[in-house]
Amino acid sequence: MPYMTHNGARIYWEEPGSPQGLRYADDTRDPLLLIMGLGATLEWWDRVTPTLAARYRTILFDNRGVGRSDVPPGPYSIPEMADDAVAVLDAAGVTSAHVFGASMGGMIAQEVALRHPGRVRSLILGCTACGGKEAVPAGREVASALSARATLTREQAMWVMAPHIFDASTPKEKVAEDIAVRLRSTVTNEGYFAQLQAIRAWSGTHDRLNRIKMPTLVIHGETDELVPPENGRVIARAIPGARLVMLPHASHIFLTDQFEPASRAILDFLAQTSAATRSAAL
Repeated sequence: MPYMTHNGARIYWEEPGSPQGLRYADDTRDPLLLIMGLGATLEWWDRVTPTLAARYRTILFDNRGVGRSDVPPGPYSIPEMADDAVAVLDAAGVTSAHVFGASMGGMIAQEVALRHPGRVRSLILGCTACGGKEAVPAGREVASALSARATLTREQAMWVMAPHIFDASTPKEKVAEDIAVRLRSTVTNEGYFAQLQAIRAWSGTHDRLNRIKMPTLVIHGETDELVPPENGRVIARAIPGARLVMLPHASHIFLTDQFEPASRAILDFLAQTSAATRSAAL
């Protein structure tokens, strides 16, 4: 189980789906780094990992504060976690990768693209916001649900959040499947609230997003209550040439609500950008 240490925290990372007997360094598939969100471990990519790993050298990790990574004392910061993500690429021996960040992971991914542009081949920003005054906040009820973790069990807190992050049309059985997967991993209150503090303290990227030059896909659910959908439109308008995909009948966890259209949009984007990258290298 690979670990690397960066800025006082031991970070867990892994590569699922590598061809049998193939050393990581010999994998010629395009690398793809996945960055998860608030209080989320790499297991939260569970629904889409097999699809992505069948085509790309997929690298996953637990952000500081959750899962098998260390839980150093807070506060954390979004730029600090972006540097953690780049350190994972270093540990994997990857010079540059496609980067897909979801929710808080999308905030981290924006900072990766801005702080380390040479490391990012293309950028996918899912169900995320740019922070700062341009970000559209969640409603008061959602903000209260986020803080409920302090007084509830982890499972109870997940069910409190469920109506705000899953579309009303998604079968309860699918929601229960997601929650069951997430409960298998460890997320302490200390780590969760240190990450939440990082989000709340983040000054945002809006004034810098015009510096992002790599191909970018912004993908967002139209019924997302945690990160309202206007946030996706704000980001897409600010990044030159960004492609925007808005998913009907999908909320924050759009890969569960609308797996087929979401995964198709992601795979089509990656295929096009991968082909363009290879053509440019010839």
